[in-house]
Amino acid sequence: MTINFSGDLLWHDTLWESARVDGGGSMDFAPQLAALEERVGAADVAICHSEVPFAEAGGPYSDYPMFKAPQEIAPALAGVGWDVCTTASNHSLDAGLAGLARNIEVHRANGILTAGTYASAEDRNTPVVLTTADGVGVAVVSSTYGTNGIPLPEDAPWSVSLMDVEDTLAQAARARSAGADIVVVHMHAGTEYESTPSQQQVAFATALTASEDVDLVIGQHAHVVQPVTRMNGKWVAYGAGNLMAQSGPAQPWTYDGYLATFTFSERADGTFTSTSGEFAPTMITKYRPGSPARVLVVSDALAAANAQDAKLLRESAARTRAIVLSAGVEGLVER
Repeated sequence: MTINFSGDLLWHDTLWESARVDGGGSMDFAPQLAALEERVGAADVAICHSEVPFAEAGGPYSDYPMFKAPQEIAPALAGVGWDVCTTASNHSLDAGLAGLARNIEVHRANGILTAGTYASAEDRNTPVVLTTADGVGVAVVSSTYGTNGIPLPEDAPWSVSLMDVEDTLAQAARARSAGADIVVVHMHAGTEYESTPSQQQVAFATALTASEDVDLVIGQHAHVVQPVTRMNGKWVAYGAGNLMAQSGPAQPWTYDGYLATFTFSERADGTFTSTSGEFAPTMITKYRPGSPARVLVVSDALAAANAQDAKLLRESAARTRAIVLSAGVEGLVER
């Protein structure tokens, strides 16, 4: 069975303008993400990272440093085919506890599960487990290094899952007990605009992969691509860059990302292992007045690209390829 994930969904104001252009005045985010549908939909479990909370219906909206994104994004996410979105990030509390709860509600109203932020203590202690058509249970556990200095509400310390090895392993163990055959742990961590994983990322991944209750570690936050490696026989994808965003001082790297797919096989004892993975470089186009932004899968876009676009696509893929493959692990290929 297959699991895929990709980079940060970081909704800046020019992406709202792109959606207005595509929607003829109303907001339509589907065209921005349409190029992902075939690949995302092909996975048994597809995971996205919704980094920022939704605003109230109709706004007001805001981007950096305190994000509140349009709710019209949610049906577009569902249309791409994502099953679950991780929501633990440094922006989880940008809209307060009410915004955090709204973010969960809007995703779930569109058929998308969430992991990493919680509207109640009961939800925090209830594992997020998806069952595939073939009966394989896949759990997603998500946590973040922090919330930009905003303290967790005193009456809701369970609202955001913070990175802690002991707590994360306890969540993984509960997920296993709840029927998960495969447990995916997501971490929102790293140093922004640095392709080298931070000491915190490495230590967290090392401890988690040593546990029998964790099968895959994925991550976001740096807004640039980071390496994919293996620890204790398990895949660790430190950071997939940005999937959709329109900013960052580290341009053009902040417009690079990838979609990764990991294939798991069942052992004789009923446990699962993954020895093969693939990644497809992605590139975001810049919004210009009258020209909406898009995320493109590089290999799919090259055939239809003009000479200038092809150059940008190849340069983006080359940057991503060099970083993703820098750990030199076997079994990882580009598609």
